[in-house]
Amino acid sequence: MNIHDIREQFPILHQEVNGNPLVYLDSAATSQKPLKVIEAVDKYYREYNSNVHRGVHTLGTRATDGYEGAREKVRKFINASSTEEVIFTRGTTTALNTIAASYGRENVGEGDEIVITYMEHHSNIIPWQQVAKATGATLKYIPLTDDGSLDLEEVRNTVTSNTKIVAVMHVSNVLGTINPVKEIARIAHENEAVMVVDGAQSAPHMKVDVQDLDCDFYAFSGHKMGGPTGIGVLYGKKALLEKMEPVEFGGEMIDFVNLYDSTWKELPWKFEGGTPIIAGAIGLGAAIDFLEDVGLDNIAAHEHKLAQYALEKLSTVEGITIYGPKERAGVVTFNLDEVHPHDVATVLDADGIAVRAGHHCAQPLMKYLNVSATARASFYLYNTEEEIDRFVSSLIKTKEYFTNVF
Repeated sequence: MNIHDIREQFPILHQEVNGNPLVYLDSAATSQKPLKVIEAVDKYYREYNSNVHRGVHTLGTRATDGYEGAREKVRKFINASSTEEVIFTRGTTTALNTIAASYGRENVGEGDEIVITYMEHHSNIIPWQQVAKATGATLKYIPLTDDGSLDLEEVRNTVTSNTKIVAVMHVSNVLGTINPVKEIARIAHENEAVMVVDGAQSAPHMKVDVQDLDCDFYAFSGHKMGGPTGIGVLYGKKALLEKMEPVEFGGEMIDFVNLYDSTWKELPWKFEGGTPIIAGAIGLGAAIDFLEDVGLDNIAAHEHKLAQYALEKLSTVEGITIYGPKERAGVVTFNLDEVHPHDVATVLDADGIAVRAGHHCAQPLMKYLNVSATARASFYLYNTEEEIDRFVSSLIKTKEYFTNVF
C-alpha cells in the first residue's frame, strides 16, 4: 500500500491545528473519511434522495438499490451466509442493545449466567447488567492476565453449563488486545451458550469471517471504518434472528397491522423499523469498497508495524506506563508519571496531535488497572511512522514541561 496515495484520499488530514500539521491519532474513537465515502453520501442527497422499499418511482428505486446494495457489500465483507443475517443499526451500541433486549431477555432466566470480560466497552457491559437485573441471572467476568490478555483456561473456568451468553470484544479499544474469539466461541458452544462479539475495533482493521469465527452475533460501527456516523451492523445467525422479536416498532418493519395485533416482515427488515439510515448505509458501502481496494491484510500489517514502532519509541520515554500486551492492534494506551492524561492530551493538541484521554468508556477496566484515566493513541491506515515520531517528541516535551513546572 502506498501511504502517500492513501493520505491523499482523506481531505481532513491536510490542515493545520494550532499552527502545526494535524496528526490524527484517535481513530479508535472515530476514523476519518475518504473522498469516496464523502462523495457517495453527497451523491445520494444531490441525485436520488428518496425513501426506500415504499415507492415505485425512479428515485425510490435507485435509493432502494443503493441501500440494499450496501447490505450485500456488508454480507461479503464479513462473509455472512445471507443478507437476511445483516441488519442495519445506528451503530455497535444499538446492535448490542438489540441482542440483549430481544435475545437476552427471552432466553436468560434466574440461575443462568452471562459471561463477559473486564476489558469490555460500556456498550457490552450495561445491556447485560440490565438483562441480569431483569431476569435474575448472574453476570460473571473472565479475569485478565497481567498483560491484559485472556487465558483460555480462565475462560473454561468461568463459562459453565449454566452460561447462556458469552459476550466478548474482538479487539480492546484500550489495551489493543486481540481476543481469541473463535476459541472462546467454541467453549461457549460446548456449554450450549451463544457467542456475542463486539467487533467495533476489529471490523475496520482486519479481515472478519463470521462463519469461520462461528459467532452467533457480531456487531460493528461504520464510523470507525471510514464510513458515516450513525450507521452500524448487527450480524446474527438466521436461525436465532428468526426466533427473536423486534425491539422497535412502527413503519417499514411490519407485514400486516390489524386493530389489536400485527405481524412482522421477514428478515432482515423486521428489525429495521422506520425510515432507515439510507445515506449512512450507502456511505458504509463506499467505505467497504475503499477498504477492500486497499486490502484488509495490508491494513492489519501496516497497523501492526505502527504499533510495534510506537511501543519501541515510547519505551524510551522516562516515567511512562504502557498498558496491554506486546502483540496488539493499533492502539497504545499509557500514562505519564504525575501528569494527568487530560493534561497530556491538551499539550499534545497544542502541537496539532490528537489523542484521546479519559476512561474510554471502560470504567471497570480502569478500576481493574487501578487508574482513573489514561491517554490513548490509536492508528489507522493513513498514519505514518513520521507522525509517531512527532507524537513521541511532543510527549517527551510534555513530560519535561510538567517536571520543570511542578
